[in-house]
Amino acid sequence: MRDHVRQNILAAGCLMALGAGTLAAAQTPAAPAPAAQTPAAAETLPSASQIVDKYVEAIGGKAAWEKLTSRVSKGTFEIEQMPGEATEEIDAKAPDKQLTITDAPSFLVKRGYNGTAGWEDMPQTGLHDLTGGQLTAMKRYSDFYYPVKLDELYPKMAVKSKESVNGHSAYVVEAIPPEGGPEQFYFDADSGLLLRHVLEIDGPDGKVSFDSNFDDYRAVDGIKLPFLLHQSMGEFAWTIKLTDVKHNVPLDDSKFDKPAADAGSAAPQN
Repeated sequence: MRDHVRQNILAAGCLMALGAGTLAAAQTPAAPAPAAQTPAAAETLPSASQIVDKYVEAIGGKAAWEKLTSRVSKGTFEIEQMPGEATEEIDAKAPDKQLTITDAPSFLVKRGYNGTAGWEDMPQTGLHDLTGGQLTAMKRYSDFYYPVKLDELYPKMAVKSKESVNGHSAYVVEAIPPEGGPEQFYFDADSGLLLRHVLEIDGPDGKVSFDSNFDDYRAVDGIKLPFLLHQSMGEFAWTIKLTDVKHNVPLDDSKFDKPAADAGSAAPQN
């Protein structure tokens, strides 16, 4: 059980760069994967660039995002298969630094990227470096301006369909990064906001779909952020609710560096 939880928390930290905000209203039920719907023959779908441009405008625009240089988000982390609630903190600094801390009564997880190297510290594996696909993903999602740089970070994008997501009509855009497999972004056809993000990651038993649903967007310092993030992977689902977000907070670069190993963070021995 603990190993499965470890994998889920790892993935959650990786995906948080999509946009962390603050939350009040909770909508936690896991949303089932939408059934594909073929657009009406008479309807012409917009281009991927048009959809992404509308999304950037909906979340405040690139200029508003570029006025921000750091973000400290705090809230809670709750996994449905475990009792109790953990605290969640996500510290981010431009251009590409991030630290996520999940603190629960029975475990503490830290995951960071300092602009060059990625690392994580978990009860199951101890303190260690991220490599391969995990490091590649961490680098991409740690970009502070990720939401307004989708066209740069995903050079190949194509509109696949128009589907229903939690009662909203959404355009499905398949995006392929320079490294890694395709990812699906579901943008609200009316508001332009991102509703869902789906990709495949390495789970305990091989490739598994990782589904992130974004809700309760709110304006914070001129930009819009989702205050609720509900994620699922395989049989597990969890919810991150953020209650406080502050921008342009002084953050020392050293905060994102891999900490020195100690007896408490050393990897377990066989």
